[in-house]
Amino acid sequence: MVKKRFHFSLQTKIMGLIAALLVFVIGVLTITLAVQHTQEQRRQAEQLAVQTARTISYMPPAKELIERKGGHAAEKQEVIERMKEQTGAYAIYVLDEKGDIRSASGKSGQKKLERSREILFGGSHVSETKADGRRVIRGSAPIIKEQNGYSQVIGSVSVDFLQTETEQSIKKHLRNLSVIAVLVLLLGFAGAAALAKSIRKDTLGLEPHEIAALYRERNAMLFAIREGIIATNREGVVTMMNVSAAEMLKLPEPVINLPIDDVMPGAKLKSVLEQGEMLPNQEVNVNDQTFIINTKVMTQGGQAYGIVVSFREKTELKKLIDKLTEVRKYSEDLRAQTHEFSNKLYAILGLLELGEYDEAIDLIKEEYAIQNEQHDILFHNIHSQQVQAILLGKISKASEKKVKLSIDENSSLAPLPAHIGLSHLITIIGNLIDNAFEAVADQSVREVLFFITDMGRDIVIEVSDTGPGVPLDKTEAVFERGYSSKGMKRGYGLANVKDSVRELGGWIELANQKTGGAVFTVFIPKEE
Repeated sequence: MVKKRFHFSLQTKIMGLIAALLVFVIGVLTITLAVQHTQEQRRQAEQLAVQTARTISYMPPAKELIERKGGHAAEKQEVIERMKEQTGAYAIYVLDEKGDIRSASGKSGQKKLERSREILFGGSHVSETKADGRRVIRGSAPIIKEQNGYSQVIGSVSVDFLQTETEQSIKKHLRNLSVIAVLVLLLGFAGAAALAKSIRKDTLGLEPHEIAALYRERNAMLFAIREGIIATNREGVVTMMNVSAAEMLKLPEPVINLPIDDVMPGAKLKSVLEQGEMLPNQEVNVNDQTFIINTKVMTQGGQAYGIVVSFREKTELKKLIDKLTEVRKYSEDLRAQTHEFSNKLYAILGLLELGEYDEAIDLIKEEYAIQNEQHDILFHNIHSQQVQAILLGKISKASEKKVKLSIDENSSLAPLPAHIGLSHLITIIGNLIDNAFEAVADQSVREVLFFITDMGRDIVIEVSDTGPGVPLDKTEAVFERGYSSKGMKRGYGLANVKDSVRELGGWIELANQKTGGAVFTVFIPKEE
């Protein structure tokens, strides 16, 4: 079962990501600030409770209430009440050393409060407790009497502050934080939407997976095509180059960030960009190489923002023409074979009609012996159908030219590797044999010997003839394109052979026999 893949739009991804980040960051900040504010409010309430208790414990009315000095208890109580109102406390208690309440400012009906160990030893104390069923923060401080150089704890003061007031302050602060967080979140959403819209506009409305697919397809196309492709920006600087372009320009690898006129000097492509003209099939010379160039100006909004240059080496086109010529020669050889057999069949038919049966039988036997000798080696020792077909055509052509073409009985060949194509074989074998036919055309002995073997790591092809041979000072020149001693528009056969052998990673050797005639030997590696 094929699983469905869901592709979310770029806008959805950006807004989702920014929203998640905003919620996370704002949430963390809000919680952090709320916790800090809560802790601060609680700390302030505790400090206020303890400081108030300490302040009252130092006041004379508190000590007099414990020692029951003077008869103005109402006045002392009034002082405590004023302290309660000024500090905003819920209740203030003055206790004696046993914990009995001597004075209480509040609605509590309690008669006694529990005293902490800190109070007994003269220290302050803060705690959370309940008073009249309400949660309070209680701060306590001892009342100390100095007598005869000694300090004595004679009582304590406890001050209560309601926790609800602290909680209300915290809730108010949280509400303010929440409002700010929501506003920031909304602004973040608006910014995310604007950013996504801007990015979508820059990507021409394409989603990331569509851009990635186009990028993969573009790379595949650039590597697949044999033409050189170069793209530039509006300043004429190279932004893209495929491998074929680098190979044609004899660069070690594709280069970018270089001016196009430095990469292809002489083509004057910068002026094409400036003029905004498209030039089809222009023939230009670059570094002693001739290219056929097509240029297209890329525009957007009526403005040129770069050019794309496609080019192909003219010599490569010439190679294609040469290969087509070789295929044509192969076809002509097959037609020659058909023509030769037709002539012999007509000759046999004529002898039979004239009643010359013995002569017809002798001709058939002679032809059979010749064909059987050659075909026995050809079909039993050579197991490549391509080579068999080429040699059959050349045997017939040799018969027409009155040349004896022999296949060495020691020849042996298995089916060829896939990287050696028919066009390579036609170019190499066909040209070597044709060149040998021409070499013996004016000789009294017209013989050409063909040998092929794949023993070892290389395929070895050897063609020898009984011609005059090659002058020693011309052994290199005969492989140059255009060199020939037979007239104009000749001299391409051996040059094509050399090119094909090089394409296959092999090499070719030329030598002269002691008895006269040339020997061409080709070595082609079996492995690509």
